[in-house]
Amino acid sequence: MSGTYRAVQALGSGKLQLVELPLTTPPAGHVRIRVEACGVCHTDAFTIEGGIPGLTYPRVPGHEVIGRIDLLGPGVDGWQVGQRVGVAFSAVTADLPALPARDFAYCQRQGLSGAHSDGGYAEVMIARASGLALIPESLKSADAAPLLCAGLTTFKALRRSRARPGELVAIQGVGGLGHLGIQFANRMGLRVAALARGSEKADLARQLGAHIYIDTTSQDAGAELQKLGGARVILATAANSKSQSALIAGLAPGGELIIAGAGGEEPISISGTSLIFGERTVTGTLTGTSMESEDTLGFSALLGVRPMIETLPLAQAEQAYRRMLGNEARFRMVLVTGQ
Repeated sequence: MSGTYRAVQALGSGKLQLVELPLTTPPAGHVRIRVEACGVCHTDAFTIEGGIPGLTYPRVPGHEVIGRIDLLGPGVDGWQVGQRVGVAFSAVTADLPALPARDFAYCQRQGLSGAHSDGGYAEVMIARASGLALIPESLKSADAAPLLCAGLTTFKALRRSRARPGELVAIQGVGGLGHLGIQFANRMGLRVAALARGSEKADLARQLGAHIYIDTTSQDAGAELQKLGGARVILATAANSKSQSALIAGLAPGGELIIAGAGGEEPISISGTSLIFGERTVTGTLTGTSMESEDTLGFSALLGVRPMIETLPLAQAEQAYRRMLGNEARFRMVLVTGQ
């Protein structure tokens, strides 16, 4: 098939370049998608800056993709041309062997991050049909894109957690992950405490659905949470191992600390006594399957969860990436095509 499309390629060492690429037909088990929006995620840095074993360049980043199917590859059942679909972390692996429908385990075992085939910083992409998620029509494409990673990560963590309606849950950080975590926790019927540095985020946290705000620069978060009876769950979204370590003190007996923000190589320091005698646990959370993506999107559409986003056209992908990397975005950058 003739024709070209625009894409932004990572060339290695942090370089991005807008190029024209030839249209190709999808292989068996895959579809071709006309991209409408693609979120810019911090995980994209692994593709753009390098650091993933086996990654080759040039490579198109992007794993928060919303678009419409425009061509089906051989053997694709259950999907139709024109359907609006999402492509998340587990589906941007088109050069891997076909996986069982909605199977994310292979990607987890291989340590992949959605960077081994071209992603959504483009007008067109190829994706595995088994990794697609159907998008509710009530969600705008630019709003839906961040829900496929930041939204999915926080929604899945809370849904799988020990917390039940009415119990106290703390969300550490009011940023790209945290501002969604607060909304999800509120809509799940949880009592929500937002933890962040400074008083300037208090009003926003309450607007998002927090019932309590704790300024960690002037208050001891652990002590304040204990005054409230202790948190059943603390979702740590700020990538700081030192601040995450201090959160253990805020857990109720049987409580759970869930790490969603990676704090680099610095270890989290935990007292074994606190874990043993309080039967507390520490765990991590990643993204999820396409089924869990659909659950996240459906929940968000039904109960009004929306990301706070800034949009830029595809040609300004470099600017969007730098704003994200410099923590200048409020709160998620999204590339949109057709501009």
